[in-house]
Amino acid sequence: MAKILCVDDDPDVIALKRNILEQAGYEVTTCISAEDAVREIQRVAFDGVVTDWRLGQDRGRAIVEAAKAQSAVPVVVVSGFVAEAFQAAEPMADIYLEKPADPRELVKILDTLLDAGPVRHDD
Repeated sequence: MAKILCVDDDPDVIALKRNILEQAGYEVTTCISAEDAVREIQRVAFDGVVTDWRLGQDRGRAIVEAAKAQSAVPVVVVSGFVAEAFQAAEPMADIYLEKPADPRELVKILDTLLDAGPVRHDD
């Protein structure tokens, strides 16, 4: 089962994304801050990251950089500020989606980025 880190500072959004991704067969870890997300990325080998760009005072750039430094996992930025995120992080993230992202599109993109389906881990 592919391990996905999902980051958003809105608890309702994070709960919705978790539900969508778990129904699609992913193992999901959530964080509500960039600081927590970077710490998780350094601790756990994730197969993909889905993150908001604006996280309170923080920006998603630190998350994207940490993910790419840890075996270059695919990163999907889902934000209401896609143009800002693209300019600030381009070309680091793999995909930029405008909020609210269609759940089917998000799952399809993750499936594609992860070779058309969840990765199987031994652990």
